[in-house]
Amino acid sequence: MSDNEGRTDVRMPEDDEVFAIVTEMLGANRVEVRCMDGVGRTARIPGKMQKRIWIREDDVVLVEPWDWQDEKADITWRYDKQAADQLREEGHIQEA
Repeated sequence: MSDNEGRTDVRMPEDDEVFAIVTEMLGANRVEVRCMDGVGRTARIPGKMQKRIWIREDDVVLVEPWDWQDEKADITWRYDKQAADQLREEGHIQEA
């Protein structure tokens, strides 16, 4: 048996994206996230995700910080529980 048994390919961050954990739901399609670069940001749930992908507290997401305002970001991806656990095991996400 190989060492990669049970491992699935998980979407990894692209150029400007950062892993983040949702810490609080703010309403009006906004959430508070704690990014893995050490910055807390207010993230926006884009329209294409709003009624298709439900985001809850403690979800692991990918965010893309805004170029002109670093304390805000857009959510680009939400990981399911299995993928989030795999990212934690591989050391990509550190719990505070």
